[in-house]
Amino acid sequence: MAIDRKQSVVYAASKSFALFGYKATTMEQVAKLANVGKGTIYTFFKNKEELFDEIVTRMIREMTDAAETVIDSSRPFFENAQAAIFRILEFRTEHQLMLKLVQEQQLGTTAVQEVLVRVEEEILTYIKNKIEIAISKKEIKPCNPELTAFLLFKMYIALVYDWEKRHEPLSEEKIAELIELYFLRGLSQ
Repeated sequence: MAIDRKQSVVYAASKSFALFGYKATTMEQVAKLANVGKGTIYTFFKNKEELFDEIVTRMIREMTDAAETVIDSSRPFFENAQAAIFRILEFRTEHQLMLKLVQEQQLGTTAVQEVLVRVEEEILTYIKNKIEIAISKKEIKPCNPELTAFLLFKMYIALVYDWEKRHEPLSEEKIAELIELYFLRGLSQ
């Protein structure tokens, strides 16, 4: 029974944060959406920040689970890396809460900015771990996994989001081709 209530509170809060954003969501709204008393929320969470943290933690888990679904052990590392990063970026554009957080970030909400930094750190850690595994399996040359994860992820973001601000969107295949050309093979003859 208590777990059902907690799940109901988390679901209602997720819905509220996705619809109204962090700043505009109140514990009263969450209680109303969850069909519980406001005090019930406080039996599970100390405050709105703790409730938000729970939801963000679950969202990050969903995001990494989504990335794992496209990993195929029979494919080379870079094909899996590309598929996983694409899936993460798709998740970010499909998930209602992520969309709202990105919108609210522009308003300068500190809690939201901190969450988006945390999400990016989790993505980079995920990629770094995959790079470390690939290095240990000798699938790729030894390199700085943290720096490589950062560069790979930022290149994807630049090609997927930043490029589209002034140009026609690139296809997934074209992005993969460019990543291979500039990042994986380099420009040397």
